[in-house]
Amino acid sequence: MDRVEHTTAHDRYYNYCLYDYKPVASPENKLRPVNLLYDSFRFTRIDSRAYNVVDAIREGIGMHNTVWGIKLVGEEIGWEFYFYDYQRRERERSITKVLDAIRPWLPCRVPVNENDHYFMFSLDVRDDLLSGEKELDEVHMYVGNTASVVSSGICYSLTSGVRKLENFYFFFDPKTQRNDIVAKVVSSAFIDTTVIDLDSILWPELRDCGTICIANKQHNDCAYFSGINVDQFLFFLRRMNYPAPLVSWVEGNRPHLDHLLYDVGIDYRMEGDEVVILKSGYYGIF
Repeated sequence: MDRVEHTTAHDRYYNYCLYDYKPVASPENKLRPVNLLYDSFRFTRIDSRAYNVVDAIREGIGMHNTVWGIKLVGEEIGWEFYFYDYQRRERERSITKVLDAIRPWLPCRVPVNENDHYFMFSLDVRDDLLSGEKELDEVHMYVGNTASVVSSGICYSLTSGVRKLENFYFFFDPKTQRNDIVAKVVSSAFIDTTVIDLDSILWPELRDCGTICIANKQHNDCAYFSGINVDQFLFFLRRMNYPAPLVSWVEGNRPHLDHLLYDVGIDYRMEGDEVVILKSGYYGIF
């Protein structure tokens, strides 16, 4: 299926935390960020019901309210959809509402308690789920980390009858909190900064971005660079060895994508004396 969506005067622009920003170039007759998602669908030949899921979510909670993530692990592409509502218990975009909207294509029996004080949740989207081979069996739920001195969140995995701690996230301003970012990266069980260069994690080419998030996960750490321009985004795609057709699509459409800001991330840890990137991802909205 070949879909292309162009910008309109009514479009809104949000980063991967669903905070709005102003386009950095004229957005008139440009491409919406959802086109990057559609391009990944075409490249992987994912089950066509992926498009039905996008349509159902938009119908259920509105346009421009969903963040998508495209992940690369080894040579495998995967997807995750993220949903925010900072009103917590007064939320309009709830887990229940989204699961009901996508149930015809992604049935899920994970129990949900809408009294939980979450501000965000996410769902992994895989071909075996869309094809009906398996059911959606996990929801990732995020709550605030109120003890932190910086903006921070905690992620839990919700499955049938089991809740498990997953990740911690900490957000920094690279212009004013450079030392705090370094201190956070150094405070890790997964790297030894007497051996590795911090530039292998805090890439000089990207660290002039709007926000840097450092996450602590069960088996590695992660660095996210939010608010980079299209040329920095292309640098990221090439460095992370994304499939050539995906990179070529961005290169060929660069004049139609230069109004957007991009968010990217790398999961990393030390193996031997080197930093190994286990997973990378980039993000947009639909």
